[in-house]
Amino acid sequence: MDESTKKIAVVTGAGSGIGRSVALTLAAAGWAVAVAGRRAEPLEETARAAGDGADVLCVRADVSDPDEVTALFESVRARYGRLDLLFNNAGTFGPGGVPLEDISYEAWRSVVDVNLTGAFLCAQAAFRQMKRQEPQGGRIINNGSISAHVPRPNSIAYTATKHAMTGLTKSLSLDGRPYRIACGQIDIGNAATEMTERMQTGILQANGQLAVEPVMDAADVARTVLHMAELPLEANVQFATVMATSMPYIGRG
Repeated sequence: MDESTKKIAVVTGAGSGIGRSVALTLAAAGWAVAVAGRRAEPLEETARAAGDGADVLCVRADVSDPDEVTALFESVRARYGRLDLLFNNAGTFGPGGVPLEDISYEAWRSVVDVNLTGAFLCAQAAFRQMKRQEPQGGRIINNGSISAHVPRPNSIAYTATKHAMTGLTKSLSLDGRPYRIACGQIDIGNAATEMTERMQTGILQANGQLAVEPVMDAADVARTVLHMAELPLEANVQFATVMATSMPYIGRG
C-alpha cells in the first residue's frame, strides 16, 4: 500500500484474544496498527505475529489512566500524523461467579474503570484527533457484547458497562456527524479467547444449570471488524452481532 494512503488504527487490549486477532487482520490488510495494552510483552508478541513487513507500533497503556491514554494517542500522532480507526476493545469481566451482594466496591470500580471509563477516554482522545486532522474524520468501533443485550448470572458489573457502551456508541455517532466521525459497535458472543475458556468446561445458565457452550474463532470477529473499518465514512455499520451460531443467546433465559 502507498504510504500516503495507508490507514492508521489504534487497537486497545491488543495483547491477546479479539484485540490481537483484529490487529493482525488489519495489519495483513495493509493498515498501520498501534497496539495498546497494560503489558508490553504480549504487545510485542502481537507485533512479531504480524510479520516483518507489518507496520505495528507497540504502546504500553492502561486505558483507565487518563495520562496514559493521552500518551498513547500522542505517540500515534507523532508516528503517523493522523488516525483513521479506533477499535475500543480493552475490557475485563471482573470477578466471575460472585453473587451481587458479595461484590466489593473495588471489584465493581475496576470493571467500570476499564470497560466504560477506558472506552470513553480512548474515544475522547480519538475524537479530538479525528476532528482536527486533515482530511477530517475517522471511525470508532466499540467492542460491546451479547451482554449489551442480555445478562449472564452474576455479571452485574460487566453487564452494566456493556449496556453503557451502547449509549456511548450512540452518543459518539451523533456528536461525530458534523466532523465525519462514524461510530459503530460490534456485539460478540463466545469468541474463543482466554476470557471464554470456561465455556468449554461448563458455565452457569439462567436456569441454574451448568452447560458447555459452543465458541467461534476470533478470526471471524476480526473479519467483521475489518469490513466495518473499511467502509467509506459515508456508510456505517451501527450495530453488528457476531456470535457462535448455537450459543444460548436467542432464547436465553
